[in-house]
Amino acid sequence: MSTKNLSAEKRMRQDEKRRIRNKGVKSAIRSAAKKVVVASEKKDAQAAKEALLDMIKRIDTAARKGIVKKNAAARKKSRMQKLVNRLEA
Repeated sequence: MSTKNLSAEKRMRQDEKRRIRNKGVKSAIRSAAKKVVVASEKKDAQAAKEALLDMIKRIDTAARKGIVKKNAAARKKSRMQKLVNRLEA
């Protein structure tokens, strides 16, 4: 480590930690969304609802922490909600 850019090096370490953490959160959101889609394709309304609630919880948490933008979170939730609502209609 050089003595000149200690703060820049620390920032890089912090950024890398955050990047890895954020990557896990985004992956979990995608997995949860896929569960909703799979359940809706099987026409299993109950499983789709449960998966939707889990996905919404994950997206809201990510949006609150700034991992996913607010409008993107709202868009993803809306699309999945439409999918589940079609099963119940």
